[in-house]
Amino acid sequence: MELIIKNLSKTYSNGVKALNDISLTIPQGMFGLLGPNGAGKSTLMRTIATLQDADIGSIFLDDINVLEDKQSVRERLGYLPQDFGLYPRINAETMLDHIAQMKGIGNKSERKELVASLLQKVNLFKDRKKGLGTFSGGMRQRFGIAQALVGNPSLIIVDEPTAGLDPSERNRFYNLLSEIGENTIVILSTHIVEDVNTLCSNMAIICQGEVLMHGKPKDGLAMVQGKIFKKAIDKSELDQYRKDFHVISTKLIEGKLSLRIESETEPGNGFEAVPADLEDVYFSFISRKVDPITI
Repeated sequence: MELIIKNLSKTYSNGVKALNDISLTIPQGMFGLLGPNGAGKSTLMRTIATLQDADIGSIFLDDINVLEDKQSVRERLGYLPQDFGLYPRINAETMLDHIAQMKGIGNKSERKELVASLLQKVNLFKDRKKGLGTFSGGMRQRFGIAQALVGNPSLIIVDEPTAGLDPSERNRFYNLLSEIGENTIVILSTHIVEDVNTLCSNMAIICQGEVLMHGKPKDGLAMVQGKIFKKAIDKSELDQYRKDFHVISTKLIEGKLSLRIESETEPGNGFEAVPADLEDVYFSFISRKVDPITI
């Protein structure tokens, strides 16, 4: 199974070009869509999820025309948006049963078995009688995955799923998504590099509505390996270093600015060569479109 996106563009009425000739091939498994806030990720996800139309372009889920046969897509889709509403006084079991009814599962005993199975899968069965308003952030996200899995979807979209989660909740969520991705296309839209590094065998980096990189994380690493150097400087020196070098990221550590640059040759000037990581790949591509100080 594949999701194939070709030449997709979208411009809003206020003139903002959210998608600019996007083309991607997304295979079965975990696919990371990485980019800063405002990059166009949510617009792309909403378009794939049939919640809004593109101006031009095409999307096919195998032989299904996503932009024209929206009902067929919705029958195969699980979607966890960045912000999804929950009725705080309704318990998890009742809400999931209601969602299953909405997805066309009419048999009561079948729904009961499905709801119990999904709540077990996301480790919420013991909390099934609790009001959703009492759930922690991690529990809400796990419930969101449970509702996205109703109907055994072949395509699952999760938009910024780990934002606001503590480390233990994030790890539990990673494990759950990895398990789901074994048999499904799972698109993980995020601005958190660690999410993609931990979970995804394929990825794309987008910024200002354009695809900057598309491939495997190891391919991205190969592009910058041996080209990353770091140095600690005073904050007052930053402007000069930005004039002299390709600065891709900065981080303030104990009052000193840790500078990472990309260079084809040994830069000298006290810079130390360091192994590249996926964050360097991300900043290398993004810094060509956006001022690294604002990333």
